[in-house]
Formats: sequence, structure tokens, C-alpha cells
Amino acid sequence: MGGLAVSVLPDLSAEFCGIRLRNPILLASGTCGYGAELEPFLDLREVGGIVAKSLTLEPRQGNAPPRITETPAGLLNAISLENVGVECFVKEKLPALPPEVPVFASIFETEIPRYAEVCRRLAGAPIAAIEVNASCPHVKAGGIEFGQDPRVLARLVVACREVVSECPLVVKLSPNVTSIVEMARVCKEEGADGVALINAVQGLEVDVERRRPRLRNVLGGLSGPAIRPIALRMVYQVAQALSDFPVCGIGGIRTGEDAAAFLLCGARVVQVGTATYLRPDAGRAIRDELAAYLERQRVARVADLIGALER
Repeated sequence: MGGLAVSVLPDLSAEFCGIRLRNPILLASGTCGYGAELEPFLDLREVGGIVAKSLTLEPRQGNAPPRITETPAGLLNAISLENVGVECFVKEKLPALPPEVPVFASIFETEIPRYAEVCRRLAGAPIAAIEVNASCPHVKAGGIEFGQDPRVLARLVVACREVVSECPLVVKLSPNVTSIVEMARVCKEEGADGVALINAVQGLEVDVERRRPRLRNVLGGLSGPAIRPIALRMVYQVAQALSDFPVCGIGGIRTGEDAAAFLLCGARVVQVGTATYLRPDAGRAIRDELAAYLERQRVARVADLIGALER
């Protein structure tokens, strides 16, 4: 009698900046809170890890409402990174998470020395990596984003690298630049371990009946499926130019096929953001869809997708 064919599940294990992950699906900063908020809907151990809500030195309230609005195929927000502050994160938020869940601590500030101080206060905390949000306005440079000026970005990476020695340092870059490759190269040359691409695209939405912006802050960050082609383009460009520099892909991922597209373009892992607002368990669903895609494609390991885009 002939034996039955045995189906072998694809290997979803991933690696990013030396961090071993169960799978390449991370939950993006600002969309999963500090992790525990999603536990009624999702076992955090089912995803590769989480990027917690961005942290400042002191607690921050953010902008007054309205500060979030839907757009065609996207979401526009001007929440302004409201958070509990780094001390509360270390003392209260981290201990509430399963210890086996890799946690990336996202940080931002308005001045370079303050960024470095947030990094310093995370020293010794049980985190997998620090993600530096370089898309924030630099008050001493007239409000320009840190990630828009290569010289300022270089100083930011150097300052953070000097105090971060226990874990990888990843820089989340702004898409609002002329050359994303130039910005990624700066990060690599100044000692970052990898980059995350992309942050939200700056946008504006208008209530034509009231003749007013829909956001109190007027401008906001556009996320969701509308920005996915932009994110894919930037991931592809950086991966092509800096092939040995780890890239995390972010932007409009809703399905396993979306995640696969980023991997094919050269990302080693991806982050799921806006989709979590629609489905709190989106990270698990996308993981399962990615596994199904690998089975259909007869690909044994998710790592074999990375940079495998054919031209």
C-alpha cells in the first residue's frame, strides 16, 4: 500500500538585527498600545513581537480632538504620540507582558539629548530592541523632522548609539524625503542595526461642508492601504542599495499576501498597524494567511521569500 503524503508546515521563524522571532509579523507602534490592551483578542505569543507605543521622557497628552479621521483606503491621525512616559513603561507596562514576547521600545523626543536620555532610561529593561522614531519635529531646527535632514539624522543616530549597547538600535524613517536610500545609508554608517520603513505619509483631509480641516491640527499622518505602494517602493530601494542592512517593512499590510510582498521586496520582517484598528487579531490572521501563501507557493521557509522578487 502506498503511504499518505505528509504535509509539512512552512517554517515561519524569522531573524531581524540578530533577534530570533517566531514569525515575521510584528505589531506596529501606536496601534497596539503597550500590548496588554490586545490580550482579550489576541495571544501576543502568536505574533513575532510588538513595537510598543512611542515613549518620551515624561508623560505626554497629545493633541486635542478631533485627531483621527478616516480617508479613502486609509486613516489620518494627529494624535501626536500621547504616551505614559518611559518610567511608567518600564515599571508598569513591561511587567504586564508575557516575558517570552519580544518587545521593541519605540522612542521619540523633540531634541537629540532627550532622545539619548530616553535610551539611557531603557538600559537594563527586558526589551528586544529600541526603535527610534525619526519622524518627529525637531524644535531646535524649526520643526523639520529629524529624518528629513541627513546631518541631523546622523547626529541623532550617533547620540542614541552611544548609550545603547545592550540591544539592537533600529531607526524608523520618514517617507517625507527626497531620497530614502540616502537616509537609510546615514543610519547604517552611523551605527544603527537596521531601519523600519515607512512611517506615516503627511496628509490633509477637508470637511467641505464646514470648510474646515477634519483634524484640529490640520495636518496628520496617513496610514493604511493607501500608502502600501509607497512603502513597498522604499523598502525595495533600500534593500537593493544596502543589501546587507536589515529592513522592517511597514505600510498598509492587511493580508498575508501583503506581508509576502514586503518580504519579496527585501524586508526581513513586517509591522501590522492600521489593520489592527479594524481587527484586533489582525496580526494572527496575517500570520496564518502568510503560512497559507507559503504552502500554495511550495516555499518551505519564510526566509526564502526575502528579496526574491523577480524582474
